[in-house]
Amino acid sequence: MRKYAYTMKAALLGLFLGMAPIVQADSAWTVRHLVSEQSIVSLDVKENYLILPIQDDAPEGKICVVKDNEQEGTFMNVRLARERVDSYVPFALSAYKGQHISIDIQGVPESALCWKELKLSDSFDMANKESFRPVYHHTPAYGWMNDPNGMFYKDGVYHLYFQYNPYGSVWGNMHWGHSTSTDLAHWTFEGCAIVPDAWGAIFSGSCVVDHENTAGFGKDAIVAFYTSAKSTPWGDVQAESMAYSLDNGKTFTKYEGNPIVTSEEKDFRDPKVFWYAPGKHWCMILAVGQHMEIYSSANLKDWKKESEFGAMQGAHGGVWECPDLVELPVEGTREKKWVLICNLNPGGPFGGSAAQYFIGSFDGKKFVNEFPTQTKWMDWGKDNYATVTWNNAPEGRCVALGWMSNWQYANNVPTRQYRSANTIARDLTIYREEGELYLKSTPSKEIKKARGEKVSVPSFKVAGHHEVASLLKDNKGAYEIEMVIQNAGASKISFCLLNEKGEKVSMYYDVPRKQFVMDRSKSGKVDFSSDFPAVTVAPATTDKEMTLRLFVDRSSVEAFGEDGKFVMTNLVFPSETYNKMCFESDKDGYTVKTLRVYPLK
Repeated sequence: MRKYAYTMKAALLGLFLGMAPIVQADSAWTVRHLVSEQSIVSLDVKENYLILPIQDDAPEGKICVVKDNEQEGTFMNVRLARERVDSYVPFALSAYKGQHISIDIQGVPESALCWKELKLSDSFDMANKESFRPVYHHTPAYGWMNDPNGMFYKDGVYHLYFQYNPYGSVWGNMHWGHSTSTDLAHWTFEGCAIVPDAWGAIFSGSCVVDHENTAGFGKDAIVAFYTSAKSTPWGDVQAESMAYSLDNGKTFTKYEGNPIVTSEEKDFRDPKVFWYAPGKHWCMILAVGQHMEIYSSANLKDWKKESEFGAMQGAHGGVWECPDLVELPVEGTREKKWVLICNLNPGGPFGGSAAQYFIGSFDGKKFVNEFPTQTKWMDWGKDNYATVTWNNAPEGRCVALGWMSNWQYANNVPTRQYRSANTIARDLTIYREEGELYLKSTPSKEIKKARGEKVSVPSFKVAGHHEVASLLKDNKGAYEIEMVIQNAGASKISFCLLNEKGEKVSMYYDVPRKQFVMDRSKSGKVDFSSDFPAVTVAPATTDKEMTLRLFVDRSSVEAFGEDGKFVMTNLVFPSETYNKMCFESDKDGYTVKTLRVYPLK
């Protein structure tokens, strides 16, 4: 007789005799609670999923399938609900249909609420339940997301992998999640692509399209590189591993010789791999503590260290992470330069995580920063991190994407079903100003395809105060604003987005200081972290005419000034949509020559 057939009388007898108590949670299973917060769920599998109730701030427990007395896969860390349920996540059982298995659950007390909330189901409801979920920015269907990983373009499809926890909406259990898009604005969630194994969790990395079959996996194979991150009682270990796909990135086979690059350094991660055509070899750039290391390879399997970069360069307020190294054109010339993108945490200009960059030369082995006198930031907001670029992007473009959050508060933002979104895609180029080279980030052209019918506000003069009472008739919180401002002598050009509750995002050009400023301290819900209310400042051209594009999407505002010469990305959490704009001026005022609003769908 199987345990789940026990009657309540048998269960009480077991308790009296000191046996493990049996909880009849469902007619299809039994739960046996043991000592030291250990429990065993036993069942004959008929459904696809065990639905787990999650509490974000509960202590971590562990869960794993046991079949025929053998552990299947690795233990996942799961914050099973103790006092309340914040969200639900699916634990896949479909591979065991028709079989008898046990599920080993550790670190969860018998008194926890989760034992009453566990469910079996053939499906998992991924319909959106969050008012703050953006419309045209990528988000995971459920669970936690951070760094974008492994991005490549092939056969008309943009592939985006990302750091993903499918077992909760806080960081942990790093997998590579996968989404696809044909237009960079509308995404299809494809599930998990690469899962943890004996070498550890799957940290950040990159993909390449191996057009010439240099690795021997097949012509045009997709080859992924990632950090295997393993926790041990003696300390954490990081090494680089690889996997390959022969079905355009849907599924991956891990290389039998993993890990392929090892080190005695503690922080040794985030491989970005690219082809260096002049030398006819592959390059890999890695983040190692507070410097980068560059490797070369002919076959993607055997790697040779060539150089290091980072000493006495740029900002060093935190660990360097998520590197990229790309060659870009200098606008208005036939010249090209290399840009090394370096994300660091903490150490950003307004606290927490941020992305800096260096411009210089690269000979396939060594990068030289040719403009070392100042630290340059890719984005002047709080919420653009882990920015990397697509491999094999169309038309020779360099298209970048970032994680739209900040490690100061990412685990605490007021969403439950999912956490974190990506920035909109941005095309990168270089421009020259006063003898110095800078990176320009322009909204990728695909975003225009998401535009609905344009609303144009006639030109108006601001001399004191002016209000645009309604931006859109049926405002869903997702829109783009284009503005051209002509200054008539004002020293401060102020405007804000606001809603009927008085919540607002204030912005202004400080003309004498040549700055653009955004203040989100009264933007809506800000009390979940003392680091969230913030004022961010960017260097800006404040000549007679200024151009600005604002992308608003339910829980974010991205500002692009002068076609991307400055960018500022900030999260916001208003209780209702911003649908008004107010303008203020001092002195002789200014004219809003152009104000166009496009709903984005």
